[in-house]
Amino acid sequence: MHETDEILYRRFLREEQEEDLRILLERHREGLTLFLFGFVRNMEDAEELMLDAFAIAASGTSRFSGSSSFKTWLFAIGRNQAMSMLRKNRLRFSSLEEESAAASDTADLELLQKERNRQLYDALEQLPPDYRQVLYLLYFEEMSHEEAARVMKKTRKQIYNLAARGKKALRETLEGMGFENA
Repeated sequence: MHETDEILYRRFLREEQEEDLRILLERHREGLTLFLFGFVRNMEDAEELMLDAFAIAASGTSRFSGSSSFKTWLFAIGRNQAMSMLRKNRLRFSSLEEESAAASDTADLELLQKERNRQLYDALEQLPPDYRQVLYLLYFEEMSHEEAARVMKKTRKQIYNLAARGKKALRETLEGMGFENA
């Protein structure tokens, strides 16, 4: 029987079942790390932020109300941690030139093992941060528009608009890279 994230998390808090937390970590580690990488542009920082988000969840200091899925709540914690890190370190999203120099970091991403995926990822990296984030949440993490809205602290209408603009911008970027009918 496949137990939901919510059941596992509540049981972990109630009974301190370490196995439940391990299962949650296995389910969400990769997706959360890739999402956070989009903010900090450094795999080590993204992994640290992912662990911080799980530590906050495990400590119970941030209350899970159940008004969203566990995954949405966890990603929102991760996003808040990333934003805090960016504020503390006064980091800015890299310019396109800096992104090219940081391409060696992308070798760590399993998602980029195939050339086509790498080119798609390169095209995504050229999009404005909000477009990149919304497309990642909707299509890679398969979140609903409402869940993405909660993670990004936007309205559902804003998510629909960002997704439409993001898809259009991605299509134009891919066509500029030589893809036909992108």
